[in-house]
Amino acid sequence: MSARRLVYLDHSATTPVDPRVVEAMLPYFTDVFGNASSAHGVGRRAEQAIEDARERVARLLNCSPAEIIFTSGGSESDNLALRGVAWYARATTGHRHLITTPVEHDAVGKTVEQLESLMAFERTVLPVDRHGLVDAGALAAAIRPDTALVSVIYASNEVGTIQPIPALAAVARERGVLFHSDAVQAAGQLSLDVQALGVDLLSLSAHKFYGPKGVGLLYVRDGVELSPVQTGGSHEGARRAGTQNTPLIVGLATALELAESERDARVARYSHLRDMLIDGILSRLPNAELTGHPAQRLPSHASFIFDGVDGNTLLMHLDLKGVAASSGSACKTGNPEPSSVLLAMGYTPDRAKNSLRLTVGAQTTEEDVAYAIDAVVDAVGKVSRLQMSQPGF
Repeated sequence: MSARRLVYLDHSATTPVDPRVVEAMLPYFTDVFGNASSAHGVGRRAEQAIEDARERVARLLNCSPAEIIFTSGGSESDNLALRGVAWYARATTGHRHLITTPVEHDAVGKTVEQLESLMAFERTVLPVDRHGLVDAGALAAAIRPDTALVSVIYASNEVGTIQPIPALAAVARERGVLFHSDAVQAAGQLSLDVQALGVDLLSLSAHKFYGPKGVGLLYVRDGVELSPVQTGGSHEGARRAGTQNTPLIVGLATALELAESERDARVARYSHLRDMLIDGILSRLPNAELTGHPAQRLPSHASFIFDGVDGNTLLMHLDLKGVAASSGSACKTGNPEPSSVLLAMGYTPDRAKNSLRLTVGAQTTEEDVAYAIDAVVDAVGKVSRLQMSQPGF
């Protein structure tokens, strides 16, 4: 092993803010500081910056500016999409049925669970195959006359699998059911053209594509009604109350423009580094298995199971070597329970505790990847020997 260095391979958890984004935001912290809802000139300048950002984002998503709601991030966007549509449907049509998958981010999964347990909604959780893919036929069979919404993640934060969103959205549309997708992991790597995707609602979060934390958006197709989840003022077309965060909204728009304009180059580079990781680890560790779809996966994303190696213990050893990684979903790091995503994909509880996620980014180099492969091989060996030496193993 070479000398210890810092290698950040957890870009699916968060990304550093691009210096160009920081530069774009700075004037709106101090110079253009007004409340965008104020009638005076100071407020109107902030309002103009927000509306300019809305237009820029809308061009990138191929939609109308009025279809963009700025939020505090992906989790709020998911909550607003699910609760907003569900509440409105129940109030106007009596529809109470929701369809989702077992591989969703908790911002979707936990929200649907709460709608079911506390608010008398019903849910169907679609099965997934060994790679975490949803079948369009299974979705068609699950839709009922009282189905209000289908929500399927665009790309898995845990195993990187990309869902066939256009095909799934088409099934929902044929049956007159609204379709939402959590696209938080997709931005900067996959197309966000909402017309091509066929979605009615789509969630994004800026900190996943080199923008600031604490800001996101929800695309809501024109004509789709939802009940506000956060009430108060008439901000965001009376769909999301709260004083708008002008600098962060400007940062989101700038980051998304950069992500889209540089997407081809980034994807080519990410894919090369990801494949280096996958090939290096699988060739040197016979107890390693790639999780998620082998080809239909995010360009930046490599995820594994190591038989006989506890994922959280492995993370600690990698951290000591300067490698920042994750065990499955970032929100599950440190959780001793087996990954619910891997369980849904058919892995046993014991194996579902043995996961590792490595995700490359804009600053990752080939040297970083080579170091990380050596670090993983060394750490897996140490953890495996440590666990075998324990009584009762």
